Amino acid sequence: MAFQLLLNLILTFVWMFLYSSWDLPTFIIGFLVGMLILIIVRRFFPGPLYVQKLYAVLKLTFIFLKELVMSNMTVIKQVLQPKLSIKPGIFALQTELKADWEITLLSSLITLTPGTLVVDVSDDQRTLYIHAMNIDDIDEAISSIKNSFEKAIMEVSS
Repeated sequence: MAFQLLLNLILTFVWMFLYSSWDLPTFIIGFLVGMLILIIVRRFFPGPLYVQKLYAVLKLTFIFLKELVMSNMTVIKQVLQPKLSIKPGIFALQTELKADWEITLLSSLITLTPGTLVVDVSDDQRTLYIHAMNIDDIDEAISSIKNSFEKAIMEVSS
């Protein structure tokens, strides 16, 4: 992936050099031309194009931003109510992620989302213990995390 991005940037600067223009529109056009060249010669690269990884990273970012906004609204709604009607709890999440950076990223995304906090990670790094501010259904919370954050992290790492 890094090699493909570096190659695309080299092609971009070659384009700018041949075009004799060093401004942003020329850079963007050169970058797109370089990407087109990489798409044409993609069979010579062992893995998928870096554009697919870039798409997966952007998708993960948008999933996090969506969850961040939704959980902020929920926390604000709970705080502004005259009577607190929350059911805090701790639950265990069995993860399919294997790499340390994947588990760290999942833990960080969960912790950065208001109302949830990763309390502990098991010794075998397969179970995350998560505290939630308001948890009605544990199975729903687990499936929500697995279908959003964990699935998107797997797409980034594959």
